[in-house]
Amino acid sequence: MTAVALSFPSLDFEDFLARYLEDGQYELIDGELIDLEPTGLHEQVAGFLNRQLNGAIDRRRLPWLVPMKCLLRPSGLTTAFRPDLVVLDLTVLGDEPLWRSQPVITLGKSVKLAVEVVSTNWQNDYARKVEDYEAMGIAEYWIVDYLGLGGKRYIGWPKAPVITVYRLRDGAYEGRQFRSSEILVSGVFPDLELKADRVFAAGAIAV
Repeated sequence: MTAVALSFPSLDFEDFLARYLEDGQYELIDGELIDLEPTGLHEQVAGFLNRQLNGAIDRRRLPWLVPMKCLLRPSGLTTAFRPDLVVLDLTVLGDEPLWRSQPVITLGKSVKLAVEVVSTNWQNDYARKVEDYEAMGIAEYWIVDYLGLGGKRYIGWPKAPVITVYRLRDGAYEGRQFRSSEILVSGVFPDLELKADRVFAAGAIAV
């Protein structure tokens, strides 16, 4: 997915909702409209993970939901993130002030997991969203870098595909990375048994 900042006047949160809530191609960061421009390969990876997570939820009969579309709004910011996948806890959605009328989440406790599939806007995924998702109190955040696009300070050198799993501990994220045939370790999905290379393979064109 390629992200492009569009040269429009600064938007407030309400303007963004009115104009772009139904359009899954955009998110808002500090009043700036971001065109996400998803690629086919990006959607292959997101679709694969969607299937895996929904299967895990069904097997454990959990009261959780992977919505078709959802915005995450950090408190007090003119920002509305649109994660590639988000797992919501149905038992606490009644506390969300906007959820009954709009698919907008403002409380970290509503989110079991947020997933971003990395694209050319990797800076947002590795820096900005880590900070804001942590501040919201989101229990777990995955950065799925299936093409190894992130900066060297985040994924090392030589660059290679990697999945970074951030888990919230005492109000701060602790990150762990998974490569090749390593099995992801998730506090939210402890029995997932998903190897990193299976996720990466989902982003390839079948021959």
